[in-house]
Amino acid sequence: MVKKGEWVLVHNIVLKPEERAPQVPDDTKKVPLEMWVKGFLLEDAEIGDEVKIRTMTGREVCGKLVEVNPSYKHNFGSCVPELLQIGLQVKDILFGGEDHD
Repeated sequence: MVKKGEWVLVHNIVLKPEERAPQVPDDTKKVPLEMWVKGFLLEDAEIGDEVKIRTMTGREVCGKLVEVNPSYKHNFGSCVPELLQIGLQVKDILFGGEDHD
């Protein structure tokens, strides 16, 4: 049971593929337009239930309850050693080191 007031993530299909605008690219037309929103749960619920939340900006949004206390899962990728060396070289060129004519 997820309690009222918990920080949650909800999911909603805004447009089905057949409802997409005709001018969108073909690969885009094949998938639904989805909405993922975080907010505070307004009533007790279970994962998978249709719920209503209140966002940080005060907007009320309905959707399927997906996750409790969602976290950010993005990153900036793996380390690229070549970029480390380039960064050092640029710093050397701009702020000192060898004479670069």
